[in-house]
Amino acid sequence: MNKVLFLVIPCYNEEDILKDTTKVIKTKMKELINKKVINKNSKVLYVNDGSQDNTWNIIEDINKKDPLFTGISLSKNKGQQNALFAGLMTAKEYADIIISMDADMQDDIDVIDKMIEKYNNGNEIVYGVRKNRKKDSYFKRTTALSFYKFMKRLGVDIIYNHADYRLASKRVLNELEKFSEINLFLRGIFPLIGFKNDIVYYKRKQRTKGKTKYPTKKMLSFALDGITSFSIKPIRIILNLGIIIFILSLVIMTYSIIRKIFGYTVAGWTFIICSIWLIAGIQMLSLGIIGEYIGKIYAEVKRRPRYIIDNNLIK
Repeated sequence: MNKVLFLVIPCYNEEDILKDTTKVIKTKMKELINKKVINKNSKVLYVNDGSQDNTWNIIEDINKKDPLFTGISLSKNKGQQNALFAGLMTAKEYADIIISMDADMQDDIDVIDKMIEKYNNGNEIVYGVRKNRKKDSYFKRTTALSFYKFMKRLGVDIIYNHADYRLASKRVLNELEKFSEINLFLRGIFPLIGFKNDIVYYKRKQRTKGKTKYPTKKMLSFALDGITSFSIKPIRIILNLGIIIFILSLVIMTYSIIRKIFGYTVAGWTFIICSIWLIAGIQMLSLGIIGEYIGKIYAEVKRRPRYIIDNNLIK
């Protein structure tokens, strides 16, 4: 029996592109339904992440015209990961399989067929992975690949060039719900869940309308969340660095005492100034990294809700 599919699409200030996105998705969903690849009760779930523009009004209007499309609206902007999580947790109550993707249509919608095929072959998770990053700027391509390599070195199980374009079964999302951390990094959590999984490769397209919701500042913040949410190795690096500096300080102190005993003057203004600035810089960096972990602990122990749903169009 064909399964009920929900497409979950987080939206933040997407009024410029949402109508075009709807046309493309409608064509694909109707095609899949007509071929009986998916159940006729399948839907597209837009998640309005507290948009400041006309996004939610457009979603309501689309829903009135076509019941294939539905939506939920969060009470305020909670960030892409929380909006996506809200959509996944809502969709799993109605669907057998859920595919998440961005609203900008840069992810190739035609690989949905391959995702469903791999699901039918027994895979509970299917990751959409970019074939290459040739269309990215040199800076973005280099920093992105460096991030994935760094995460691997930290021991984090993460899929190269995979963002949030993926298929997950209802069973997987039931397990995802058990992950209670507030600081979400879903790209790292899904591999932790396990189950049989596979990959489909696709070429990522250029955004045709609107602006990217991930400028450099947000990308760096997202990367920092991923690193500090899945590894304590930065703390261990600080510990090892502290041990090395302590040993070096003992060597320098011994050297200085010996020179003092033998009557040599310490040459040292430049050396002292450089040492002070170096150690102070390392201390500030270390405190910053430790503070990042403490901040996450602070957010986690309060156990505040990840999101609050203001409006729900699902019937």
